[in-house]
This record gives sequence, C-alpha cells and structure tokens, in this order.
Amino acid sequence: MKRLLSTLLLTAAMVIPAVAKDIYSHDLSILPTPARTAIESHFKGKDVSHIKIEKDFGRVSEYEVTMIDGCEISFDSKGNWKNVESSGRGQVPASFIPKAIAAHLAKAHPGVRVVGIDHDRKGYEVELSSGQELKYDNQGKFLRYDD
Repeated sequence: MKRLLSTLLLTAAMVIPAVAKDIYSHDLSILPTPARTAIESHFKGKDVSHIKIEKDFGRVSEYEVTMIDGCEISFDSKGNWKNVESSGRGQVPASFIPKAIAAHLAKAHPGVRVVGIDHDRKGYEVELSSGQELKYDNQGKFLRYDD
C-alpha cells in the first residue's frame, strides 16, 4: 500500500508541473476575441512584444500581454481586461478610462497621468503618476483615496 501511494504521489509531482506550464507567444490569434478587440482598438499601430498565457491545473487563468513600448495588459480567461500598466514615462491609453473617471481626474488632478488602472467586479482602482491611488465604483463614482 505504501509503495502504491508513493508511486501515485511521485507521478502526480511529475505530471502537475508539466500541465501547469505557462505558454509564451507573439501571435494575437491565441487571445480570446474580447482581448484581441481591446488591443486592436486601444493600441492602434502598436505591436505586441509577447503574450504570456498563465495556466492553473491545465486551464487558462490569465493572459498577460506586453506591448513593444512596455505597456502591460492583463486579461482574464474570457478575454476581459483586468489591469493596464504603463511603462516608464508613458500613460494608460485614455480609451481604457471610463468617461466619468476621466472627468473626475481632469477636475481633481489636472495634468497628472494615469499610469495604471485595475478593473474587477467591485469597480476601478486608478494609479496616478503622482503616486496616488484612487478607488471608483463600476459607474465611475469616486469612492476614496487608497494607500
């Protein structure tokens, strides 16, 4: 019995890492349609450096796309964007920022660049070039400053 259990554990230890291996590509066609559409509409004329497909237990858990300019976009397994981070002195494309949030930022933080934006079922978190982080609900209503 101990020998059978040891054999099963050893086999599982060898198989699980092989199934969970991340995949890298340069081909946009491996992305779900919503992710391809987002990249084509928000990053016109910019090329993809690479795409990383993260897998958990053999299933795609996330797509991470890095653009040539260093901007990184994370998508969930269905292709919905979750996070956009600019690189260096860049900024998140304005088309990713909901109009209500953009209006609030223009009023409360004029001239400050958005360097990161996260979106989940609770709302948005926006990171500014000044280092401040702001939380918004799904309708773009300002909630609070975050640490």
